[in-house]
Amino acid sequence: MAGSEPVEAATSGDPGSALPTVGSRTHPLTGAVQGGLWAGAAVIAIGTSYLQGDRWNGVPWWAALLGVLGGGLLLGQAAGFVSWWFTRYVVDDDEVRIDSGVLNRRSRRAAFERIQAVDVAEPLLARVVGLAEVRIELAGGDESRLVVKFLPLDQAHDVRRLLLRRAHGGAADDADPVEALDDRDLITRVTPERTMLGALLSLDLLTALAAVAAVVLAAIGFGAPLVLLGGVLPALSWAVQLISRRVVAEWGFTLWRTPHGLRIERGLLSLTSQTIPFARVQGIAVVEPILWRSLGWCRLEVDVAGSGTGDEAARETTLLPIADRALAAALVDELVPETVGDEVDRAGPVRASRRSWPFAPIGWRYRWIDLGLRRATSSTGWLARRTSSAPHAKVQSIALRQGPLQRRLGVATVELHTPDGPVDVDAHHLAGPVARDVALRAVGAARSARADVGSAAAGGVLGRRVDGTHDLA
Repeated sequence: MAGSEPVEAATSGDPGSALPTVGSRTHPLTGAVQGGLWAGAAVIAIGTSYLQGDRWNGVPWWAALLGVLGGGLLLGQAAGFVSWWFTRYVVDDDEVRIDSGVLNRRSRRAAFERIQAVDVAEPLLARVVGLAEVRIELAGGDESRLVVKFLPLDQAHDVRRLLLRRAHGGAADDADPVEALDDRDLITRVTPERTMLGALLSLDLLTALAAVAAVVLAAIGFGAPLVLLGGVLPALSWAVQLISRRVVAEWGFTLWRTPHGLRIERGLLSLTSQTIPFARVQGIAVVEPILWRSLGWCRLEVDVAGSGTGDEAARETTLLPIADRALAAALVDELVPETVGDEVDRAGPVRASRRSWPFAPIGWRYRWIDLGLRRATSSTGWLARRTSSAPHAKVQSIALRQGPLQRRLGVATVELHTPDGPVDVDAHHLAGPVARDVALRAVGAARSARADVGSAAAGGVLGRRVDGTHDLA
């Protein structure tokens, strides 16, 4: 196997494959890539310290720069090599395991039945030398991801196929059930022009520009030009970072349908391939910023079982950064289907009480919840309208809340709890009796849904096809 040193001679069982199933180091350049990342962090940290006034007893700036670059690179490469040397990954007949650590050894392992998805990502430095990392998403737990860094790109895909084959219960030499490149259908591709335009019309940029305008007016009003420099530059920097980070992460965003789920490919500098199995989708949200609504655009976000928190998790729960309303509606109906044609038990949308206006003088008009036969849908917001849907079978618990001011106004909030993520199916500030009725109906709907399909099989009903393909021009 090129670029990897097998610890034992056992292989995947395929005579034509050099893929190890028992202990291997990753590619030798892993140390260089990891060391480069650490060196970059060290250079930024030490350089920032120097710029903030730490002159290191009068050392010239050029000598400090050379010292930071040289020392950071040397220390980073040394640390990266040591980390690589003591790290091995193992794929055997029962589990996947990653052993690491120098002084304190650590072994992270996961049984194949816990594997939810396996993705291949190409961070920038790794991509330059033709390497990739394998990200293994697991069910449950605080640390629900194992990462194998770094392998040659072809070998990373081989490892992905092997892990998915084992996760689906197949032997190493069984026919590969994992989707091939030609076993997928294009749903949509977001063009770079639309990605950039969407970022420029985002509420984040609008907020940053409003902050710049406020600082300029304050500087003019108080006659303090230093305030202008001290406030405008950070606000502009924030705006540039928001736009660039979003454009870089969502560049070339492509959504495919495969037999096992939805596959996402995205990224300008670092390429990421991500698969969202249908069974892991816990809910979906359609977000319509006010500047997008006149263009008929929206953003789709999903709750994915086992996803973490932070910026990376936010990117991984973005199903489509920009979509037309027709495509968004088709995807919602595919992932969170609703029974049509039988409206006998449907009560229709329930809207927030007029008495709730003190909580949201404008937004109360846009709040409602609708309990369908198979899913619950709620809507809130007017600057950024968010419509969230979740299958009744995925709802974990239901709460009826009423604070002191709510009790005085005679309103209450119903919360349908789903796994952590961007989807919140809540009904804010309904009239008290109506809120209790909605909560009881939601409990009954969730109980019936779980009895019909079972919590483990709830994801099996997902995945109806969207007819045709859509290309965002």
